[in-house]
Amino acid sequence: MANMWTEQNIPAQMGRVAVVTGANSGLGFEVARALAAHGASVVLAVRDVDKGKHAADRIAVVVPGADTTVQQLDLTSLESVRNAAEQLRSAYSAIDLLVNNAGVMYPPRQITSDGFELQFGTNHLGHFALTGLLLDRMLPVPGSRVVTVSSIGHRIRARINFDDLQGERSYNRVAAYGQSKLANLMFTYELQRRLSSTGNTIAVAAHPGAANTDLMRNMPTALRPLVPVITPIIAQSPAQGALPILRAATDPDVLGGQYYGPGGFMETRGYPKIVESSRQSHDRAIQQRLWTVSEELTGVTFPI
Repeated sequence: MANMWTEQNIPAQMGRVAVVTGANSGLGFEVARALAAHGASVVLAVRDVDKGKHAADRIAVVVPGADTTVQQLDLTSLESVRNAAEQLRSAYSAIDLLVNNAGVMYPPRQITSDGFELQFGTNHLGHFALTGLLLDRMLPVPGSRVVTVSSIGHRIRARINFDDLQGERSYNRVAAYGQSKLANLMFTYELQRRLSSTGNTIAVAAHPGAANTDLMRNMPTALRPLVPVITPIIAQSPAQGALPILRAATDPDVLGGQYYGPGGFMETRGYPKIVESSRQSHDRAIQQRLWTVSEELTGVTFPI
């Protein structure tokens, strides 16, 4: 059944190189494991190399002979992003898949080494820069994809606040997360528009619904008592939450600019399908302004 898409539907990935950010735990780990199980050469792009190696070892247990490598990548540092991209460009003449998955959710206000608010800097700007620096390794590759992970949170108190992008004047962790996840979608849509004339590469977005991962640890204090109550009711396992990302990454019928999420109750759980993002996520003027600002802040321009 088309509406019961599972890991078994992933086509053979032999010969494909996939870079997955945040692949040492949660959704990223499950995406990396499933891609490796179907024959991809998977790069686990992680902040902590030891945790990355441990994740690679865990994958090897369930996928004997898995082809995995670990790449140090700290999305909170543009220097680290540039170094990682340089090393990946040296190692691979072609990259088939980039999964922009790593993220932080609801931390108290912190700034990155480049002075960006942590959620916006990690979830959006770090991935924007990484994509721009790797894209020329993808453009010649037929069927290559950039998959960026958004969230239901892109609808919650979310807007691109150009007057205070880094939350310096006022900071609300839920609104800042919403802004970063809205930015992920706007980036995907604008990237797809720019890629549409190039022929090979597409940009797609996905979200996991309510997945029971480590991201929950920074929930606002008022909501924390609800987590153990709500989680069994609405949250799905990381492996199930990874399915929309995997479908966006591998389903041959996926088109550029699509958005995949769970098809069940309020998109919190269920099998992956095409879903709709918020109306404001499709605002072209804001997408283009965000792109320009992101280029200015990161110093990265795209080869398209």
